[in-house]
Amino acid sequence: MGAWGVADAAGTTPLTIAIDGPSGSGKSSLARAVAAHLRLAYLDTGAMYRAATVWALRSGASLSETDRVAALTRAMPLRVSLDPTAPAFYLADDDVTTAIRDPAVSAVVSQVATNLQARPILIAAQRRMVSAERAGGYAEGRGIVLEGRDTTTVVAPEAEVRVLLVADEDARLRRRAAEICGSDDPAALDATRPAVIGRDRADSQVAEFMTAADGVATLDNSDLTVAETVNAVLELVEEALA
Repeated sequence: MGAWGVADAAGTTPLTIAIDGPSGSGKSSLARAVAAHLRLAYLDTGAMYRAATVWALRSGASLSETDRVAALTRAMPLRVSLDPTAPAFYLADDDVTTAIRDPAVSAVVSQVATNLQARPILIAAQRRMVSAERAGGYAEGRGIVLEGRDTTTVVAPEAEVRVLLVADEDARLRRRAAEICGSDDPAALDATRPAVIGRDRADSQVAEFMTAADGVATLDNSDLTVAETVNAVLELVEEALA
């Protein structure tokens, strides 16, 4: 699982790239593409909340039981593959990569994401993963691209490159509808709207992902292709390294 990224064996500083933004802005596609291009590790932090949701539900907990959900999150036997070409999530030996994307999970994951006892547990785990990757790991210390809520301000505020990826609501709805429903026709848009707008409304209670913090570059990709968005971030990487 060796990889080549930005740093080299001579000891240059590893590269951390953090990407935040609202639902449907294209964070995952962008982060995976950038990580694959630079051959860095890749972490979807939002998927960790999904895994915690699955673990709590399978353990018989009600997501409204904040204390119990936090305790289950702390004990969760989560393993993560940081390969950007094949990211995967395991609970013990059970591959839940597909299960965490189930619409039933999407409908309730905000209850875990806004659990103020469980959230710090997952953030701490994400920070440890970033530190571990900068020291070794999948990309042999070359660096990591992480995406999701709070990545630019809380999880990795010292990342060399921090990006707030935004897009207008129509563009975000079309993308998520195509992803979930396989179409962006009016019916698919209506079916997708609660997942996108509702998730953003819920998560905005505990995270700021619509306005860039100081030092965070805002990138509006409403009218950009994935390739154009990737190139824009790679330009930010070049500027950071320069």
